[in-house]
Amino acid sequence: MPHVVTGTCCADASCVLACPVNCIHPAPGEPGFGTTDMLFIDPATCVGCSACVTACPVGAIVPDTKLTIATAPYAALNAEYFERMPHADRTPLALVAPQRRLRRGGPFRVAVIGAGPAGLYTADELLKHPEVASVEVYDKLNTPHGLVRHGVAPDHATTKKVTDLFEAIENEPGFRYVLGAEVGTDITVAQLQSVYHAVVFAVGASSDRVLGIPGEGLTGSVAATDVVGWYNGHPDHRDAAVTLDHERAVVVGNGNVALDVARMLTRDPEWLSEGTDIAPHALDQLGNSGIREVQILGRRGPADAAFTVPELMGLAALTDVDVVVEADPAQLQGDDQRSRLLAELAARPHSTDPTRRRIVLTFAVSPVEILGENGRVTGVRVARNDLVEGVDGSVVAVPTSEEYVLDAGLVVRSVGFRGVGLPGLPFDERTGTVPNDHGRVAPGVFVVGWIKRGPRGFIGTNKTCAQETVEAVLDHLDSDIADPHHTPDELIAATTPRAGDLAAWRRLDAEELALGRRTGRPRVKIVDRLEQEAVAARVKVRAPRRLLRT
Repeated sequence: MPHVVTGTCCADASCVLACPVNCIHPAPGEPGFGTTDMLFIDPATCVGCSACVTACPVGAIVPDTKLTIATAPYAALNAEYFERMPHADRTPLALVAPQRRLRRGGPFRVAVIGAGPAGLYTADELLKHPEVASVEVYDKLNTPHGLVRHGVAPDHATTKKVTDLFEAIENEPGFRYVLGAEVGTDITVAQLQSVYHAVVFAVGASSDRVLGIPGEGLTGSVAATDVVGWYNGHPDHRDAAVTLDHERAVVVGNGNVALDVARMLTRDPEWLSEGTDIAPHALDQLGNSGIREVQILGRRGPADAAFTVPELMGLAALTDVDVVVEADPAQLQGDDQRSRLLAELAARPHSTDPTRRRIVLTFAVSPVEILGENGRVTGVRVARNDLVEGVDGSVVAVPTSEEYVLDAGLVVRSVGFRGVGLPGLPFDERTGTVPNDHGRVAPGVFVVGWIKRGPRGFIGTNKTCAQETVEAVLDHLDSDIADPHHTPDELIAATTPRAGDLAAWRRLDAEELALGRRTGRPRVKIVDRLEQEAVAARVKVRAPRRLLRT
C-alpha cells in the first residue's frame, strides 16, 4: 500500500536512502531539497515495503490506510506535489556514493562545538570515516540536543523522537560529550586548536532580531527565543518576563515559531500537563494565565506568510482552540494548499463561549509602537499595510496612515533568529553568521548549521549541511597539517574539570524520564543548573588548574 509523509517530517532524508525504488522526493541534489516544507512519497511507484517507516527518525511516515482525520489532508498535499513535480526522470534505485577515504591514515581528533542537530549530524558524518578516531562534542549547557530539547514545541512530541537517532550517534565508538563547558569563556578557540586537528562550530543562532519600534524595552515585550526557552526549560530563560495577566497577547511575525508560541499560550494547561514535556514552572504559570486570545500579526498577505503548510494544518486541527483568519477575502482566492486552508479557516463558524481561547491570524499589518504604563506593556499600535509589487517582483508591505490599538499585556517578537559572535572567530553583523566557504572559516576551523548558513531550514537540513562541512574538514585532514601538541584530556582537566560526559547526561536523562513516569508525562525537565549537576553526579576533579600554552 502507498505510504504518506505526515506533518511531523523533519526532512532528515534518511528515508530517501532507505527507499529501494527512489519514490521519495525531493531527494538530496534535486530542486527543492532542503527548502520544501517536507518530503513526499510518489504513490505511483511506492511498493509499500515500509523501509522508509523504519528509517524515519520521527515516525512521520504511515500507510495511507492508517491516516486519521487529522492526518488525512497530507495525502492531498502529497498528490498535489507530484502533480507539479512528476519526477519522470527518477532512477530506479537510490544511488549511494562510495565512501571517501583519506590519503593520510590519522588517527585524527576533531572537536564539535554545539550539541544540537547540526553538531550531532557532523559528529556522525565524521565518525563514519575510520581515520577519525574521536569526536568531542562540547556544549555550554549540561544537556545536549540543542533546539530539539529547547526549541521544538512541547506539543510536537513526535518531532522530538529524532532524539532516538541522536542516541544512536552518541553510542558510536569515538563519540564523547563535554557538557557545561562554554567555548569563548571557559575555553578559547586557540586552546581547542592546540589539541584537535580540526574544530567545527555548530553554535546556532541564539539571539533574535529586534523590531526597532518605540516601547520595545517595556516589561512584557519579549523575544520569541525567551518565550520558547521559558516553556521548554532552557536554564537561561526560566525567569523570562512572560506576563500572562491580560486577556490578550500579540505575536509579531507569522513563521512556525509564532504559531508554536500562540499554541502554547492557548492550549489547555491540563492537556499540557498530561501529554507534553513542558517545563514545570511554565506549566504552573499557564495554569493561572488570563490569556484568552493571541493575535498573530503578519506584515504581508496570506500567500507570503512564513509558516509552513504542515504547521498551519496542525493549527487547523486543534479542537480546544478557535482559529480565526482576518484577511482581505480577495487574498484568499489562490488555488494552492495554503490559500485553500486559510480560506476554509476563515469560513469556519466560531464559538460564542467567552471562556474559549482563540488564535487570530491577522495579515497586512505592522506594529508601529508598543504602548505601556509604569514600565509595563498595555497594548500595541498597529498600522494597516498596502501590499505592492517590489522591483524584484516580490510583495512589499507599505504602512498606511490607518492605525488602531490592540490592548495587550504581552508582546512577543518573532521576526527571526540571529547568530551571536564568538571570541576568536570572524563575524558578519549584517547576516548574523560566521563568514565561510562551504563551511571552511580558516585552516582547521569550520562552521555548520545556522551559524554557517543563517536561521533557515528544518532539522534534517542540518544533515546535508553537515555533509558539506565534513567534506571541507576531510580536505583539511588530507593536507599537510601537524599533529596537536596536547590531548583533549589535558585541555578539559585544565579548563573545565567538572564538565559532564555522556554518562552524566544519561543519568540526568533517566531521572527526567522517571519523574515523567511518576506523573504520567513523557518527561519532567530539570531546569536548575545546580540541580542538573547534582542529579548527574559529576565527579569533582581537584587537579591544579593549569592553562595550556599555545
